[in-house]
Amino acid sequence: MNMRQFNQTLLPGLLLSLGVACLSKIIAIWLPSLGAGTIAILLGILLGNIFFNHPIWQKGTKFSEKTLLELSIVLLGTTVTFQTIAQIGGSGVIFIMLQMTITILAAYFIGKKLKFSQTMSLMMAGGNAVCGSSAIGAIAPEIGAKDKEKGQIITLVNLLGTVMMLTLPLVGGAFFSESVMAKSALIGGTLQSVGQVIASANMVSPDVVEMATLFKILRIMFLVVVVFVFGKVAQQNNDTAETNTQVANKKKKFPLPWYIIGFIVCCVLNSVIHFPTLLSQTTHSISGWFEITALAAIGLRINARKFLKEGPRFLAYASSVGLIQTIVAISLIKLLSL
Repeated sequence: MNMRQFNQTLLPGLLLSLGVACLSKIIAIWLPSLGAGTIAILLGILLGNIFFNHPIWQKGTKFSEKTLLELSIVLLGTTVTFQTIAQIGGSGVIFIMLQMTITILAAYFIGKKLKFSQTMSLMMAGGNAVCGSSAIGAIAPEIGAKDKEKGQIITLVNLLGTVMMLTLPLVGGAFFSESVMAKSALIGGTLQSVGQVIASANMVSPDVVEMATLFKILRIMFLVVVVFVFGKVAQQNNDTAETNTQVANKKKKFPLPWYIIGFIVCCVLNSVIHFPTLLSQTTHSISGWFEITALAAIGLRINARKFLKEGPRFLAYASSVGLIQTIVAISLIKLLSL
């Protein structure tokens, strides 16, 4: 693609997505508890359905949704190290593994019971168990998910995360009183995005912010495993002709996509040589911008009428998964004496 073709096809939608992301960042200054990511997707839905539904925006928003989200996953690896695990301890690692496993199984089972497709159930499971939209962005191509399905589930996961972000500090205070570790595990072990974890923990204390972030990072480190396993599940139990074709075309390829490999490489390098603080902060900031721009693009591409038509079923799905996540987290924290 030459520069002229880029300007005509991708640039309008890319600039629109970036514009919505910038506006979301500004609004988040006055609404910090909501977060720029959630604002971006909600604002994108609003603007996309009222003003920007012309085909001229579609290719650029699709590029923003797919490519920028993949790049954000790679850059995320520069902020994660294997040494991080040691600060949480064995009980913390067991808690995260059990919490993620139960969340995945519950979200998948509920999704199938509510007649959601296998791909939507897997994305809901991975998004809630690991790291929200980043996990969904990594999982979607490996299981043959459609763009519409990915957009719907990312929206649902972000909306659920917003509700939980505001309520978990109250739940933690009610069940765990002054225990920093327990509150950190509850918030860091359940909320979907890093931004939601930090925002929610900030409502408790600076100590909880630090520990909750470590629990969240540990979940992110399991992203590679989840993507790999979900890809294998999709190969064996795919439920659409489209998924069959996509999986068949992938059989001769390396089992992990380029951006997951990039995530692993960055994580390993950061663990071995420790990137300079300035570099880590810069890549973290760029990754955040890529993710918010991608979320804005996802919102811009969602047809609200079709989404609202499925409203009650989607609401039941999100509520059920969120409730189970919270109950399981509280139970495991007490059982493991965190």
